[in-house]
Amino acid sequence: MKQKIKIAIAGYGNLGRGVELSVSKNPDMSLVGVFSRRDPKSVETIFPDTKVYLVDDILEFKDKIDVLILCGGSKDDLPVQGPEFSANFNIVDSFDTHAKIPEYFDSVDKPSKANNKVALIANGWDPGMFSINRLYGEALLPVGETYTFWGKGLSQGHSDAIRRVQGVKAGVQYTLPSEEAIQKVRSGTRPTLSTKEKHKRECFVVLEDGADAKRVESEIKTMPNYFEPYETTVNFISQKELDENHNKMPHGGFVIRSGSTSQKNNQVIEYSLNLESNPEFTASVLVAYARATFRLSQKEDFGAKTAFDVAPGLLSIKSAHELRAELL
Repeated sequence: MKQKIKIAIAGYGNLGRGVELSVSKNPDMSLVGVFSRRDPKSVETIFPDTKVYLVDDILEFKDKIDVLILCGGSKDDLPVQGPEFSANFNIVDSFDTHAKIPEYFDSVDKPSKANNKVALIANGWDPGMFSINRLYGEALLPVGETYTFWGKGLSQGHSDAIRRVQGVKAGVQYTLPSEEAIQKVRSGTRPTLSTKEKHKRECFVVLEDGADAKRVESEIKTMPNYFEPYETTVNFISQKELDENHNKMPHGGFVIRSGSTSQKNNQVIEYSLNLESNPEFTASVLVAYARATFRLSQKEDFGAKTAFDVAPGLLSIKSAHELRAELL
């Protein structure tokens, strides 16, 4: 039996827990441990045998880790950790600030190449799986338009904005793709759609005792940048209902390419995701790409990479022969 790929996790929030779960489902991998800024004794992992270490001690494990999966945030953590860790480890991360991906790519490319490491960045489902499907759509149908819809999904940033409104005890917000807009795109007519036309927002709010519901609703709906540009619905519910019905982190969406191959024929390509747990699915993508990262390092194909640079076969636990026989 081949030696297992040794995976480690840097950061242990929702995404880190998802990686822990996903590694357990991949028989060609083993988990070295979790590396956290918190006191290891205070970190409760999903599996009791998962080891937890201080992230400050991670260099002691330099020769014991094949791929380090970074589970920090894109705003503050990854811009620092990516360049730092890529000098000593093969890394995979889910950096998702789209506009800054080229800049971030360059920041990890230099240290990873200089130290013979692979840094596979900006992975997950968007950027990641949606990015690949946008590329496929444009390559296959060069004359056309690409549309991306997000949702139904819980937005953490917008939910936080709701909770900051005076009189709100608790709340969540979902981004909803417009069914009308999706049907227009699916028809092949290639409509011009504004952001407002593509998405709606639905809020579920628990009020504090004595709060003015009409004022709270008005303040949410007129909030600049967050809700004012959209068709927004505000639902007032009990804490019990919030706890029972809104305790998951669903998300998903669609990538649709509508194009023509001749004057007579329109073609539509669609890829969709319906996720009950955004972080668990994102983690599953990271773990599959950790396998590819390890294989790239074995081939000495060093430096920064994105999903565009990875052949699909490198993601699978199956051999090239098995893939040809079973899936091709």
